[in-house]
Amino acid sequence: MTDRRPHSIGEFDASYQTDKPPWDIDRPQPALAAVAEQFSGRFLDVGCGTGEHALLAASRGLSAVGVDAAPTAIARAQEKARERGLDVRFVVADALELGALGEQFDTVVDCGLFHVFDDGDRAQYVVSLADAVRAGGRVFLLCFSDRQPGDWGPRRIRADELRESFAEGWQVGAIEPAPLEVTLSPEPVQAWLATLTRLPAS
Repeated sequence: MTDRRPHSIGEFDASYQTDKPPWDIDRPQPALAAVAEQFSGRFLDVGCGTGEHALLAASRGLSAVGVDAAPTAIARAQEKARERGLDVRFVVADALELGALGEQFDTVVDCGLFHVFDDGDRAQYVVSLADAVRAGGRVFLLCFSDRQPGDWGPRRIRADELRESFAEGWQVGAIEPAPLEVTLSPEPVQAWLATLTRLPAS
């Protein structure tokens, strides 16, 4: 396999205009579908792509919002919502500036976003998430794992990196091995599924 990582918002958007990007599997990731019964309250799908996890939440009766920096992905997500008769608000927005939404959520899903950031943006993203998650709210984060062999695709994340990134203002719950399905391979890649709870401000 070759490195298919986009390196800018423009490249991410372009990946939706040509072939289907490797992460767009047209259904929720099984690891996240398996914990969907834990989704509650107001729901945010951050880096939503074509919206499968926000659509899953809406199908379970939740008030759901999906945000992505790629306008083409958001347009496809909106089309899916219309086709399925689901009420989801999809917004072009920067995941590093979630506070600009002026909203807080009870449940947030990050499917394959955390692992695209470099160290500086990663720290900013954690702050951005904190702005969007109410105290007691939870984030379900699915990312590439350092257990995945090879060097293609996005940056591998170690479990201790997740703990360190969310050490302040968060309770880090389970970090469990999980599959991440991609279109490039019949076999899923190895990922981590982390459950994070936003602590009250001190």
